[in-house]
Parts: sequence; structure tokens; C-alpha cells
Amino acid sequence: MASAMVRSALRNVQLRRTPACSSRTFSSKPGVDDASESAKWEKITYAGIVSCSILAFVVLSKGHTHFDEPPVLMAYSR
Repeated sequence: MASAMVRSALRNVQLRRTPACSSRTFSSKPGVDDASESAKWEKITYAGIVSCSILAFVVLSKGHTHFDEPPVLMAYSR
């Protein structure tokens, strides 16, 4: 029983191996420079940080209303 499990596991490992001539499936497209892509996303990140900070400053700097007296809570009746 144990030897059958070992043989099955070895067959699965051998089937999962890729031949040496196969292309890389998780590599970037040809002609795409990784450094330029990284620089692009770094600029997008910084632009997002700045825009979110400006938006937060604008929203938080607006005045808000205060009530003269707190609203009255209705008592529950039984």
C-alpha cells in the first residue's frame, strides 16, 4: 500500500516537470521594460497619495454644524 502511494507521488512529480525548452509562463511580455513599469506605478502611487491628502484636507477643513441643544430622544412607551 505504501509503495503504491510512493509510486503515485513520484509519477505526479515527474508529470509536473516542464521541459527545458518551454517558455516561461509568468514572465512579462516581450518589449516591456520592468524598470519603466516600476517607475510608472511609483508615480501613480505618489499621485494617489497627494490627491487623497488634498481631498482629506478639504473635507476635514470644512465647518460643521452644531446644534443649540442636543436632539430629544423619545422615551419608549410600554
